[in-house]
Amino acid sequence: MKHLFTITILSVLASNFSFGQSSEKIVRDFLLNVRTGLRPEDAKLYMADTVLAHQVTSENPTTVKRTPANYTNHINEFKRLFGNYEFEITELIASKDKVYVRWKQTGKHMAEIDGFEPTQLPLIEYTSAVYRLEKKRIVEYWIQMDRLGFDLQLKANQKNTINK
Repeated sequence: MKHLFTITILSVLASNFSFGQSSEKIVRDFLLNVRTGLRPEDAKLYMADTVLAHQVTSENPTTVKRTPANYTNHINEFKRLFGNYEFEITELIASKDKVYVRWKQTGKHMAEIDGFEPTQLPLIEYTSAVYRLEKKRIVEYWIQMDRLGFDLQLKANQKNTINK
């Protein structure tokens, strides 16, 4: 009986340890395969049927319900706006069912964004997000982007295009 108890305790500890690793791996794989634009259609492998996407902004925080299909379209829209962009994870920290990630996305201004005509000039987004997982699927996330910095880039690119 003592042996069975020890195995049960070790099994519980191992599953808790592997769950943290699994959350990190799931989110990393999601970012590297889906968010990068490499395979947006694979969103269904990582996301629950409905994901609460909290857009954390100072003036108007909102929550959008995303589905894997909707997210695939979202990433395809990024590809339309930014071309084949580069995606770099700059920080990733996992704790149990939550994973914090910060990334840098570098692309080119390929289509109209917020009233700014395309300039083909570089655009960089700095973004951070916290993902929450249940049953090895992303069920919720909170995302923040440096919107002021991004807007300043759009304005500078427009000015540089006009002055040429």
